[in-house]
Amino acid sequence: MRAAALYSAAGSLLLTGLAVTPADGAPGAAGAAELRGTAVAAAKARTAGLDFGACPGESPAGMRCATVRVPLDYARPGGKQIELTVSRMPATQRDPRNSKHRVPRQGALVYNPGGPGASSLNFPMIGVVPEWRRIASAYDLVGYAPRGVAPSSPLSCEKPEKFYKAPSPAPVHPGEAYKRERIARAKAYARGCAERSGSGLEFYHSLNNARDLDVLRAALGESRLTFMGASYGTYVGALYATLFPGHLRRMVLDSAVDPDPAKVWYRENLDQSAAFEDRWADFRAWVARHDDVYGLGTTPAAVQRSYDTASDRLQAHPADGKVGPGQLQNTFLMAGYYDDYWPSRAAALSAYLKGDAKPLVRLGAPSPETATEAENGSAVYAAVECNDAPWPADFRVWDRDNTRLARTAPFETWDNVWANLPCAYWTARRQVPLDVRTGPGETPPVLILAAERDAATPYGGALELHRRLAESTLVTERDAGTHGIGGGPNKCVNAYLDAYLLEGRLPGRRAACAPRPEPRPAEPAGRGTPDRDAIKGKGA
Repeated sequence: MRAAALYSAAGSLLLTGLAVTPADGAPGAAGAAELRGTAVAAAKARTAGLDFGACPGESPAGMRCATVRVPLDYARPGGKQIELTVSRMPATQRDPRNSKHRVPRQGALVYNPGGPGASSLNFPMIGVVPEWRRIASAYDLVGYAPRGVAPSSPLSCEKPEKFYKAPSPAPVHPGEAYKRERIARAKAYARGCAERSGSGLEFYHSLNNARDLDVLRAALGESRLTFMGASYGTYVGALYATLFPGHLRRMVLDSAVDPDPAKVWYRENLDQSAAFEDRWADFRAWVARHDDVYGLGTTPAAVQRSYDTASDRLQAHPADGKVGPGQLQNTFLMAGYYDDYWPSRAAALSAYLKGDAKPLVRLGAPSPETATEAENGSAVYAAVECNDAPWPADFRVWDRDNTRLARTAPFETWDNVWANLPCAYWTARRQVPLDVRTGPGETPPVLILAAERDAATPYGGALELHRRLAESTLVTERDAGTHGIGGGPNKCVNAYLDAYLLEGRLPGRRAACAPRPEPRPAEPAGRGTPDRDAIKGKGA
């Protein structure tokens, strides 16, 4: 997800010109018709249940899949239906610390990995990872592909073979000609979304994702939902808690999006770009401390010069004809999400500057095999974020705000603009963002997890969500920036996660954990446990 909080290093951004009237006078977010429609759909789903069978493609032994029908438009629950694909691995009921001890089953744990546009169909496989075995012993692990995400009535905005445009530039201070080119591309992309998806496009948004979650709860036979959401999935969870407070059992929100309606989603992205600059600085400082390994410079400024040199060379001569400055930037953006990616990125940059482009090509070159999946994810991302809220329709607003921000945060600012600019030219009806909020006693306590230097979902979002969800608990990984911390290598965080999901215990309103160790420069590529992200399904 390219969305989050608002302040740059220079202070508060002045964002006039954002107050746009919702297209077609969008109805209230928590409309009575949609709530009634959700109740009708949930009752049908409870009666029908889920008929689990073989999963699409290869899947591990024990994992089964099914589909649940949900209304395209909840105001018309008897109208067009779409199918969501669901995966499940039954609770093992075996204590990983004592094989003779049988663990009582606590129901289903549903996971949303974020995005928007990500799937958690592979999530049930995570039960084999040591950090998750205790949770897998008590819960059926349930993943799903949200509406629009293949194979759940997939959306598309352009032909997959046209999706990857490589090599591509990545100017940190784009000129007027380049801006005009990107405006034209954004208009074409928005038009393609409308043409390829038709009138149903307007129903792919976060409020319907939360309503789908309640229908899935009913189809699973659960009277109350146990849910874990990461990144954008935290926003879906927060909407669910607000819309269906009596249907909640336990909820973990990991790497929280700021739910303030005034920030969804334009202002969120400005804050995210500012936060990525700070995390990019963390990465450069780490590389400089390991100059003996990488030879990229002994100061963060020197590392930046090495990166800029590589970008200039790739602009003139793309590596393998596929990796230009745009692909370089995308590759190093991942270092802003996960610090376990730092060694592989630094090693690839070092090798490239020494004449070996193979590691960089291996990390950065687009893969035709993944084009269909990537295009689908991009289409869902655009549909959800553009449908969720008003956006500035005048590019001059975007230009002013991001030109100002790029002076202090050049690394990600303009790439974030291009990812979201189709929303300026969106024709589908917009929603009015829901005022996320729960009062004392309305829901069980919610557990919020956050890393203090997370760039993708800046820490201010976790603080705001904590304020809005009464009786919630915030666990902070101090001085750390990896995006998504639950079930990872931090034993302190995992102890709080296990205590809450397995026993319902929370440490009060606030708790903190020491950071995970910095990655070692000799570590192989990927995160600490290589399969963890593939299993959970990364949310951006």
